[in-house]
Amino acid sequence: MEVQQHNVTLGTAGHIDHGKTALVKLLTGCDTDRLKIEKERGMSIELGFAPCIISDIEVGIVDVPGHENFVKTMVAGATGIDGCILVVAADDGVMPQTREHMDILTLLGVEHGIVALTKVDAVPPERTQTATQEIRGFLTGTFLQDAPILPISNITGQGFEEFYEALKALVAAITPKTAQGIFRVPVERAFSAKGYGTIVAGIPACGSVEVGEELVLLPQMAKGRLRSVQVYGRDSTRAMAGQCAALNIPQWDHKAVERGNVITISDYFAPHQWYLCELKLLDQEKADLKNAAQVKFHTGTSETPASVYLFQEGALKPGRQCLIQVFLDHPVIAGPRDHFIIRSLSPTRTLGGGIIIEAIEKRLKRTNLDVLKEIAERAKAVARPRDFIEYCVKTAEAFAADERQISLRSKMPPKELAALLAELVQAGRLLPLSGKTYTHVDTAEHVQQHLLDVVRAFHSKRPESPGIGREQLLTEFSRGEGVPPLSSRGEGILPLRPADTLPAQKQLEDKAKMASPRKGGTPSPLRKDVFETLLPRMLSAGRLVERKGLLALPEHREQFNSAEQQLLQNVETLFRSHLFDPPGPQEIADQMRAALPQVQRVLRILTEQQKLVRVDQDLLFHAEAVTTAKERLVSHIQQNGGLESVKFKYLLDTSRKYAIPLLDYFDKIGVTRRVGYTRHLK
Repeated sequence: MEVQQHNVTLGTAGHIDHGKTALVKLLTGCDTDRLKIEKERGMSIELGFAPCIISDIEVGIVDVPGHENFVKTMVAGATGIDGCILVVAADDGVMPQTREHMDILTLLGVEHGIVALTKVDAVPPERTQTATQEIRGFLTGTFLQDAPILPISNITGQGFEEFYEALKALVAAITPKTAQGIFRVPVERAFSAKGYGTIVAGIPACGSVEVGEELVLLPQMAKGRLRSVQVYGRDSTRAMAGQCAALNIPQWDHKAVERGNVITISDYFAPHQWYLCELKLLDQEKADLKNAAQVKFHTGTSETPASVYLFQEGALKPGRQCLIQVFLDHPVIAGPRDHFIIRSLSPTRTLGGGIIIEAIEKRLKRTNLDVLKEIAERAKAVARPRDFIEYCVKTAEAFAADERQISLRSKMPPKELAALLAELVQAGRLLPLSGKTYTHVDTAEHVQQHLLDVVRAFHSKRPESPGIGREQLLTEFSRGEGVPPLSSRGEGILPLRPADTLPAQKQLEDKAKMASPRKGGTPSPLRKDVFETLLPRMLSAGRLVERKGLLALPEHREQFNSAEQQLLQNVETLFRSHLFDPPGPQEIADQMRAALPQVQRVLRILTEQQKLVRVDQDLLFHAEAVTTAKERLVSHIQQNGGLESVKFKYLLDTSRKYAIPLLDYFDKIGVTRRVGYTRHLK
């Protein structure tokens, strides 16, 4: 019969000396107590791994220690399991670590399992029945409340067939992990094998990897190439999420690899000290959890002291949950939706656990209502990959993000990401821009409202102007007041070229220098591709109009008093009467008996109205003059094949002072090109 490898891993759980390791040996033939001290003391200290063939399906089993001193090791092993075998001895019944292991499994999100009632050969039948009832009562309200309780003897084999059938049903009920996501392995252990070099063992949390791919070890930032793989103790070409895998990476020194390190691919992950999380305190916890409580923080296979800061007033009551931010004494590597456990420092006991939402740059203010609203939105979004991708775009820097930026933050490979982005575009939640860049529809509406505000403010300040230029509107948006507030953008979000792409040590050194991406009311530059996408929409919807090359509100009309209107007419008449020898500002001021600033303002207005054309910095011509000069220039070149620059003044009956700047202007706008002293049509 051909054996199929499923990326499913089971784990044992239960009190010390209840027969977990013996049960695994009975089931698999493997003694998972590999250390000499474990064999001498008759107790598991380290994690054990064994392949297990159930019917024609091969899965992995992680055997965890049951002693209270090694609960941290149990947490490290239980992190990657899909189902559990809760082992309870018939003579002892439910014991302290039985309870704590069940709490940990629940907090880690395990949903499948069976119960092995061991040592039934050492007790009378009535004790087996009593123990069964005791266990059933203990499991009421847990994910194992309907799980079968299976009497079994690791010595005589009594009850093995029933246990094996239940195990088959358990494996069949578990949906194997997908190979989606960015490949990441929390390191369980590392060792060296002769002829191979360093081998690192662990259960991939997500993704897959094939022989020959380059990997990075964090936080060391050491790169290496995968030389060979074993899955469930057998050679393979690929390791996937949920499988017990041993990765041979000879470039690394096994002595430098520690439990709690992470193997992944470059750019996506980095060690961080601040994390935003959702915490649930255990129901049976006797004391409230106070703000700034000191705890041990477990995620993946890592453990570090940490401080817990609550996003609520007062302490957290047992059985309740809330959003928290944790500061870790030592940086760890984690991603959105990872589970975590917190335990007290002394005496050690499990307090609670939950889900990591995202790494954050620094501590957030829990008194800021906008912050509280935003992190609640973030916590809700992170539960589903599609929602989190939408959130990433909605809170992006400069109001848009490209696929690479979204991929880095969501920890999703480009191919998987592209499909979800297409769904969000189809659903009308995202707007595609150029170059695989996206903006959110809510962001787009917010930006459009602010653009209208900028145009409205411009009209108020310059009522005589027909409108604002495109470049000026873009500049004023980023510089002006009233930029979309923090609550709609995201507080403490790490940059989307994140520090995740920096070497670990440099990232930590730069933390203090990194500015918060956005603060309330702080301007954020608007990407030009966002502007160029939204502006045509605003024009086609009639929210803006374009007049004389300038943008305005539809209801806007230029406003002048009678004196200004008369001066405008007089100045334009003056330019009409001097088509090719136009007056300068001072000359106009003298003739009109007007102040120079007033004249300069009139010239600016006439230019905005496109009645005058600025040819050079201090030289303006009437628009009719420019049109006539262009017609004469083009006609002459078409008839003669070119125009000597010196002859242009004769075509216009003017002087070189005015003719040459006009020629240069026509070069600049693409009418002509200059070759030596001759002009040709471009």
